[in-house]
Amino acid sequence: MTATSQSLKFLFVSTPVGPLGTGLGGGVELTLHNISQEMIRRGHKLQIVAPSGSTWDCLPVVQIPGNLQIIAQSQQRAALVTMPENSVLANMWDYARQVQSEYHLIVNFGYDWLPFYLTPFFQRPIAHLVSMGSLNNALDQIIKQVAKQFPGTIGFHSLAQAATFDLEEQFFCLSNGIDTSLYEFCAQPKQQLAWVGRISPEKGLEDAVSVAKMTQIPLKIMGKLQDELYWQKICQDYANAPFEYLGFLSTSQMQQVLRECRALLMTHRWVEAFGNVAIEALACGVPVISYRRGGPAEIVQDGKTGFLVEPDSLPGLVNAVSHLDQINRQTCRASAETEFSLEALGDRFEEWFIQILDF
Repeated sequence: MTATSQSLKFLFVSTPVGPLGTGLGGGVELTLHNISQEMIRRGHKLQIVAPSGSTWDCLPVVQIPGNLQIIAQSQQRAALVTMPENSVLANMWDYARQVQSEYHLIVNFGYDWLPFYLTPFFQRPIAHLVSMGSLNNALDQIIKQVAKQFPGTIGFHSLAQAATFDLEEQFFCLSNGIDTSLYEFCAQPKQQLAWVGRISPEKGLEDAVSVAKMTQIPLKIMGKLQDELYWQKICQDYANAPFEYLGFLSTSQMQQVLRECRALLMTHRWVEAFGNVAIEALACGVPVISYRRGGPAEIVQDGKTGFLVEPDSLPGLVNAVSHLDQINRQTCRASAETEFSLEALGDRFEEWFIQILDF
């Protein structure tokens, strides 16, 4: 049941760092996919604007050509705002400007300065789903300006993420959600651990590999290889550790491996905005062992659906692994079904959208 009897029309503008389906967009891709799927199920109409090469055949995507944007987490905090020649970011928002009258609401999924700057110049309201914690001074400033000028149009995934921006104005905390039917429960895992995410320094993969070496429990690594030099250094530094890189897998392939693991390790060195992989693991009945940092600390129920460990503590991770038998895997699955389902996700986002539109 939708919160409004009216069918709304949404224009979803994707992240400009990579085509949908490639994994370059990280968790934003899964979030965008799931919100789109649920809004359509509720009878709303939407169009997704994304870079050329996007491979989502099941959802309506307009492909926009242009050069990809540099990812924010690879830049310094004081870095200037830059765009490449023939920027796909600029091209996507020029398209949005041209077609805006066909939609009730535009939703920005990109963590970029330009959409926030353009907000006052659009005739249609823009909702901004911020996908990362504070990383850049210029972006922080423009987000604060938009929050002040258009109260309630800024959305975050977790309170920990929102706190990094120190906003005084109203914002929405939307959490996240997944289609739990796509994740199969596994009651009897193999003697193996999992790590899922972009392979880049801020994700702290070396800590998970260290745990595999210290416990001699094999580690299955899945995700987009974003930083080749970082990965090669891990391979050299931990040559004797029992780990295996399986590549960037589809949701179906990933959960087949993940569900057979004793736990998912989350070893992020930054404030993770949410942590989609945490709820994907729970949906499989897999406990989550995470640093008590960022969004995962609001997902994992310590001692019930996993363990929260002091940030950057290898002994803490190893100790948590030794206590995994205390976790009921059915409780993990139930947590995903009640708190992080697509229906719960849809309720939160629909409420946000309707409040912005003032229906």
